[in-house]
Amino acid sequence: MRVVIQRVSQASVTINSNLKSCIKKGLLLLIGIEAEDTSEDLEWLCKKVLNMRIFGDEDGKMNHSVVDVKGELLIISQFTLHASTKKGNRPSFIRAARPEFAIPMYEKFVNRIEELYSSSMVKTGEFGADMKVELLNDGPVTIVIDSKNKE
Repeated sequence: MRVVIQRVSQASVTINSNLKSCIKKGLLLLIGIEAEDTSEDLEWLCKKVLNMRIFGDEDGKMNHSVVDVKGELLIISQFTLHASTKKGNRPSFIRAARPEFAIPMYEKFVNRIEELYSSSMVKTGEFGADMKVELLNDGPVTIVIDSKNKE
């Protein structure tokens, strides 16, 4: 699993001109799933995201997690995170998981974040939809984590 974490002051997702979800201060998570991902990858990544200390403390140092600051999360599926650009100019998405595997993994990821944190603080997009994502990146702070690179 691969996640792009963006610390935001606000973020929203719109589908077919309808606002699906919006958050204030928190994290926008773009999640890419590949066929080799396991429940261990999912568990590790959920805990890593929730405990990542990327919010400022009283001295402005990044010492607080999204949980510490009671921030919200907007979780968006994004298969393009597994794009391969090695050959030519058209990306290949062969590493991205097929929907029959990716959808349940995405739903498990969302459910696990809700269990570990709070379901009222978690919003989502819609898997496979043409989504318009808006964000106001705070910092900017953007971090990429891949569960296959734990060490």
